[in-house]
Amino acid sequence: MWPLLVHFLRSNAVYITLPVAAVVGVVGYNIENLLSDKYTPYSASIEEKRVERITDDAHLKDATNVEKLVYKENVLGRNLSPSLEKK
Repeated sequence: MWPLLVHFLRSNAVYITLPVAAVVGVVGYNIENLLSDKYTPYSASIEEKRVERITDDAHLKDATNVEKLVYKENVLGRNLSPSLEKK
């Protein structure tokens, strides 16, 4: 009896695996729906965050009052070794 059953399953494996896979998928999908949390908190989109950040920066800065960039010390002199510093 077993050899006939195995021979039948081997010759018709293509036709048997699709319904078995479908049943396993449906059962797994329903179990996951029962166990998982479906609540996803709202998060603003990246574009909304960018627009908000730009408007906040625009309110903090005055566009007419622009300071000139002035270096207080030599940029190249910052990491001078002690033997090269002026005394």
